[in-house]
Amino acid sequence: MNKKPNILLIYTGGTIGMIKDADTGSLKSFDFENILTKIPELRLLDCDIETTSFEKPIDSSNMNPEYWIDIAKIIESNYDNSDGFVVLHGSDTMSYSASALSFMLENLNKPVIFTGSQLPIGDLRTDAKENLITSIQMASLQKNNVPIIKEVGLYFEYKLYRGNRTTKINAEHFEAFESLNYPHLAESGVHLNVNKEALLKNDGSKELIVRVNMDTNIGILKLFPGISEPIVKAVLNTEGLKGLVIETYGSGNATTASWFIDLLKTALDGGLQIVNVTQCAGGSVAMGQYETSSKLKSIGVISGKDITTEAAIAKLMYLLGVQLPSEEFKSVFELPLRGEMS
Repeated sequence: MNKKPNILLIYTGGTIGMIKDADTGSLKSFDFENILTKIPELRLLDCDIETTSFEKPIDSSNMNPEYWIDIAKIIESNYDNSDGFVVLHGSDTMSYSASALSFMLENLNKPVIFTGSQLPIGDLRTDAKENLITSIQMASLQKNNVPIIKEVGLYFEYKLYRGNRTTKINAEHFEAFESLNYPHLAESGVHLNVNKEALLKNDGSKELIVRVNMDTNIGILKLFPGISEPIVKAVLNTEGLKGLVIETYGSGNATTASWFIDLLKTALDGGLQIVNVTQCAGGSVAMGQYETSSKLKSIGVISGKDITTEAAIAKLMYLLGVQLPSEEFKSVFELPLRGEMS
């Protein structure tokens, strides 16, 4: 017998949870306890909805690994009695959070769908209702009482993406996100069309493991023409730095100036993990394809392949947190763990 899926709605903060006071015009937090009263359309969904909220909703600009742990622990404690999860989150850092949760939730066998909106839920032209309703529908999709989606997704403006493949590309349009290196997992039109080939395959036999040690001793260095030695040196000599994402040009290319290569080599020899990702919105790092990247390859820089900067940051924090032996780090990083790279 088919039972109704039980979906847990987790509100962390963000525009989607705001409602405009009709008298003053100011925005205030929405009480998710009364969500069915405010959005009666949710009653039409073929699932049971429960809600929980952060004690104090946060703007996503203040999102950090402590809050990721809070989300992960809410999912862990409700995992057995929920069939799916929808995380309501501000859009600015949503790609970072979705990437982080994908690594933190090992052997995930149920959908965790991040969503938000560009306009508050009470606005006349809001995108919040569609995003919320369809995210819950996506999280409810089942076949023979088994969830169809078994990964961390991000739903925005008619498309479901793999969370750790997304980047926010627009602060103004409703179509705020894109996944340039991986196809959409599903699309919402007249029908919900799921791209089954693109979904992560999980046999479901392993228990969920929640990894909460995220090491934040990492940085990003974006290359630009004219970048100076003192700047690079200052970044590499940052006290406590364990991992660095370098955003290079094109397919992983960088200056071949000897001071630059020497600084990187010294840092690598000292145990710093350096990951090469492209500044381009789409495409992949292919170190060694051009002379300008072959030196990076020869000194042992990690290839980020087609990973996004957001996912590279989350993966670095995660792998440093599980304290992999230094000699294994490069080969493990270059393997896809949660479908985050090809």
